[in-house]
Amino acid sequence: MSATATRLESLRAEAATCTRCELYEPATQTVFGEGPVRAWLMLVGEQPGDREDRAGEPFVGPAGRVLDEALERAGIARDEVYVTNAVKHFRFERDGKKRIHKTPAVGHVRACRPWLDGEIDAVDPAVIATLGAVAAKALLGADFRVTAERGRPRDWNGRQLVPTVHPSSILRGRPEQRDEALAAFVADLEVIAGLR
Repeated sequence: MSATATRLESLRAEAATCTRCELYEPATQTVFGEGPVRAWLMLVGEQPGDREDRAGEPFVGPAGRVLDEALERAGIARDEVYVTNAVKHFRFERDGKKRIHKTPAVGHVRACRPWLDGEIDAVDPAVIATLGAVAAKALLGADFRVTAERGRPRDWNGRQLVPTVHPSSILRGRPEQRDEALAAFVADLEVIAGLR
């Protein structure tokens, strides 16, 4: 096992027992990042959803299917990408038996920041794409607006960082606008693919 793989496994094991915020209590498990240990691209989402929380893997639910389709259309193979989230536990509210997604608070992002920083340091991607406002603000600050700057590469800590929307926003949008929203997301990913 390479030093990078060993470092990621150590981080994964530490994160699995994290109690830095209250989200660990109701969540099924910590959902750590996955992908090649030396990926050229890291995708950073918001937090695991219900399916990810149950499976223990990032982007395996409905938003993950949208992401997979968009990556394929942009010419990026999912197996060459490291995928993770800014927050490692699922924040939700109960509605009967359903667990409804609730946006993580700033304190949750801060509590998980050491794990994200560790993943970035270990994987050392040339390009990072933030998926959605929570991920973008985690790395670029609270004043950052995805809608104003999506798809535009910027220098960030010796890497290229490209903010874009979260694939779940496409699913939440109006059905008649989904094709257009998906096409815009693919266009952002094509900008990212050009940075390879």
